[in-house]
Amino acid sequence: MEGNNLEKTLQEGNLFRQLNCLIVAHLRHHNLTQAARAVASATMTPLDVEAPPNKLLELVAKGIAVEKDETLRGVLSSTLFDLGTALGYGLNPDPRVSSVDFSAVQDTKGSSKSFPKHETRHLSEHKNIARCARFSPDGKFVATGSADTSIKLFEISKIKQMMLPDSKEGPVRPVIRTFYDHVQPINDLDFHPQSTVLISGAKDNTIKFFDFSKATAKRAFRVIQDTHNVRSVSFHPSGDFLLAGTDHSIAHLYDVNTFQCYLSANTPEIGVNGAINQVRYSSTGGMYVTASKDGAIRLWDGVSASCVRAIADAHGTAEATSACFTKDQRCGCFTQWDVLQFINEIGYKL
Repeated sequence: MEGNNLEKTLQEGNLFRQLNCLIVAHLRHHNLTQAARAVASATMTPLDVEAPPNKLLELVAKGIAVEKDETLRGVLSSTLFDLGTALGYGLNPDPRVSSVDFSAVQDTKGSSKSFPKHETRHLSEHKNIARCARFSPDGKFVATGSADTSIKLFEISKIKQMMLPDSKEGPVRPVIRTFYDHVQPINDLDFHPQSTVLISGAKDNTIKFFDFSKATAKRAFRVIQDTHNVRSVSFHPSGDFLLAGTDHSIAHLYDVNTFQCYLSANTPEIGVNGAINQVRYSSTGGMYVTASKDGAIRLWDGVSASCVRAIADAHGTAEATSACFTKDQRCGCFTQWDVLQFINEIGYKL
């Protein structure tokens, strides 16, 4: 009996430590630094403890949903739900919990998420509207392009450093590069998947290559001169090719090494208003998707460049402004100005 009591006490102590860690991390992630310090001090929890963002909210929401579900069934939640197991932090599960099924949680389609209040910690302004932003594949950088023709490159670690309390290293400048080489507004940006190269597409009909590993570089080291307004750019996952969506109705495929341009010979009939607002490769390069001013979403084979599926008038009479693939590549999502829609089960082998 004493052994069981000791084990239970140890489990409860471990549970409280994990709960305190989640609370401190939650407060810190939402910039409630003073509250995080107070809880950390009172519970002897490290202030810099790591936990996934919003993990506490996620677990509380699941608990409330299961409790509500079981209450509706007329079953007391206390007989079915064990907090230690719900948190999933390595505690021995109680056999009673085997009947809890999170898939039974009701879907809340259409409801809006409520987000905690966020505080602006850094503001770096362009001289005109910011038209696009793109993260690097490794998540270390984010670039913004503006109608003022400039491109700003931010280092994520420096942005995080600014958000830490009592930084003793003096002023932190997250903007590590600013490029000026276009003469018309920037439309889109993309990072090379392997090297320190950033490309931009602009209204001046050019695609420009910037090497952001060089601190003094302000201008592009290579330029592709297209024949149309370059609305969107996307690197192939290999980094050897890139797609340009332009005022032309067919995406322009460029060999990055030779700058040779290729156009698909297997194209559907597209009207005069078929300019491409956005083009994006799938993560394997096996497909790419275009969103056009004529309102159509088109899926293309990444090897043959033939159109394998077209959704005309995806938003009625409105144009399709953007498109991309989900991580599992089974669905595509596309938007008009205020609507997000999904292409479920693309049904095409990538």
